[in-house]
Amino acid sequence: MAAESLELLHARVCRAKARRAAWEPLWRECYSFALPQRAGGFAGDQAASVRFADKLFDGTAIDAVEQLAASLMAELVPPWSEWFGLRPGIDVPPEECGAMAEFLESIGRRLQGHFDRSNFAVEMHQCFLDLVTCGTAHLLFEEAPPGTSSAFRFTAVPVAEMFLDGDRGGEITRFYRVTTHTLQSLLDRVPAALLPASLADRVGDDPERPIEIVEAVEPEPGRGLRFVRFVPPGTAGAESGAILAEGYFETSPFHCFRWVKGAGELYGRSPVMAALPDIKTANKVVELVLKNASIAVTGIWLVEDDGVLNPANIRLQPGSIIPKAVGSAGLTPLQAPGRFDVSQLVLEDLRARIRHTLLVDRLGPTRGPKMTATEILERAAETSRLLGAVFGRLQAELLVPLVQRGLAILRRRGEVPVLSIDGRTVEIDYRSPLARAQARVDVQNTLMWLEAAGRLGPEAQAVIDARAAAIWLARALGVAGELVREDAPPMGVAGVGPLYGRAPENSDA
Repeated sequence: MAAESLELLHARVCRAKARRAAWEPLWRECYSFALPQRAGGFAGDQAASVRFADKLFDGTAIDAVEQLAASLMAELVPPWSEWFGLRPGIDVPPEECGAMAEFLESIGRRLQGHFDRSNFAVEMHQCFLDLVTCGTAHLLFEEAPPGTSSAFRFTAVPVAEMFLDGDRGGEITRFYRVTTHTLQSLLDRVPAALLPASLADRVGDDPERPIEIVEAVEPEPGRGLRFVRFVPPGTAGAESGAILAEGYFETSPFHCFRWVKGAGELYGRSPVMAALPDIKTANKVVELVLKNASIAVTGIWLVEDDGVLNPANIRLQPGSIIPKAVGSAGLTPLQAPGRFDVSQLVLEDLRARIRHTLLVDRLGPTRGPKMTATEILERAAETSRLLGAVFGRLQAELLVPLVQRGLAILRRRGEVPVLSIDGRTVEIDYRSPLARAQARVDVQNTLMWLEAAGRLGPEAQAVIDARAAAIWLARALGVAGELVREDAPPMGVAGVGPLYGRAPENSDA
């Protein structure tokens, strides 16, 4: 790559940094009150998170963020469970769907197995914590070294390291990750021939010297996605910059997904941002309650200056003897001007609003007795309504790119053939609990229709295709393809009767 191209690439990184700078103060506040252990990342000092934690007095937001992240994990990508599959698209002829469905099912299981054996569950949970807190999360999806149990390796990239750029509509087209390495660690990962001579010569003098490294993924027309890892120009010891690695990807290794996106915005908005006023107020109320409690325990005292009692020598502890002059009042407690009991009413209301905004009271586990089937359907419908918009965005920005990237890696290794997930030949079958919520509603409506039609007599029963209904129910409920015989001979309307305990009057059964 020419020096001019490297300068242009570095200029784009600087533009992405300037574009993100307006969000950083808001992110820092969200992290300091909801995820304080990560609040120091933007300052470049991990000890700063300790200072943020010292100012935190209420843990309602921290607990709510953990619960919402766990709920998202269980509803979207539950660990060790099939949360996706592959099925024939709408352009596949019906006579070929049976054999193709079984073939795609085996590929889906192979792909799911690599996800399960990798560190996907661990890193994905960290991404959901970032998503709930600041509204934007980043996942790095790489190919694992040969010989490992899984072909996939995941890394939850901190928000502080990622910079995005895109078009005016808010679509992300360029990814930049800025990290800091020491000279010695950089030399361990990169051949010395690729480093500038001025940097390589300083390893012996100062091996712990920090060096900024940028990883960029940009689209290049006609060649796919270009990946460049470089030392930016202007770095001491490498004033003109240096290219450390360069290549092309079929699919991006960086996956950026957002909670809620405003028009024209690159970065998302989080539920913690919506609850931030209540979180800060609740934190201040608890701080005042604790100060009032310390005053109530230790008290504030009045003392007469009689020349005998020395306040500097007074120790308020059991068994202590405090001298006083004859006739003097000695120590007298100062009465508080009022009570602070109203703080509990305010605090309970604030905590309830925080839990409501972070969906804890609506997505959390039930504490009552076992629910009936109707209650389960109603709860599933409520969950689908609450997370419908978020799930649609996560489906487009996370689930689809994950499956496409995984297939690209396995295809590169020769484990799967070339597949095009375009919705016409092959499409993704979402099987997560949240995706199944709508399917359960559709199944319930279909069963109600079948039951009602079965009671209307032979003419209504003649409309029902029991074989097609059974196949549709299997697909809606996520039944494995090998359990469904789509090439079975049709039974006609006579097969409908046993579903309701009696055969139609005009059947030969």
